[in-house]
Amino acid sequence: MDLQAAKQFILAQLHAGLPDFRTYHSLEHTLDVHAAAVRLAAGEGIAGEDLALLETAALFHDSGFLVRPNDHESGSCLIAREALPRFGYSDAQVDRVCGLIMSTVVPQAADDALSNVLCDADLDYLGRDDFFLIGDRLFRELMAMGAIADRKEWDRLQVSFLSRHVYYTAASRTLREPRKQEHLAEVRRRLAGQS
Repeated sequence: MDLQAAKQFILAQLHAGLPDFRTYHSLEHTLDVHAAAVRLAAGEGIAGEDLALLETAALFHDSGFLVRPNDHESGSCLIAREALPRFGYSDAQVDRVCGLIMSTVVPQAADDALSNVLCDADLDYLGRDDFFLIGDRLFRELMAMGAIADRKEWDRLQVSFLSRHVYYTAASRTLREPRKQEHLAEVRRRLAGQS
């Protein structure tokens, strides 16, 4: 399997194909998730073929926005199933990548070490200092799509999402959960001030 060629392929597709209003589900998000997955994988002792499959899933996980914006995870699997065999991935490896991608469907359903890492990497920003910056990108994307009406509805959505979200890996629970809880408290305060 040629991870580097697969990476070049999908990053070029995302760069060329994602519309400008995708301010959150963007090439930058894909690169961020990939970097977080590699970092978390090192802490979890994931290496070799498992690491390559994890990296592939991270790179392809939102590519479905190119073909199925309303069901992007299954769209991502369509792209992976078409593209990855050209880069030497076996059917079993493609199936594994698609299983990882599907674990990121919200609410997430991680059930093994690799999906634990990918799910945590996908939402790593929830517990980081750039939470509000990245969250604003998602707010703008949802506004552009007409999916939310205003900042108050966004803050309600954030409170609901952050309240239910759980990190799977020990590293994320240690490094991200405390800050995520601070963000949740801040959004609750902001929402209370809007009443």
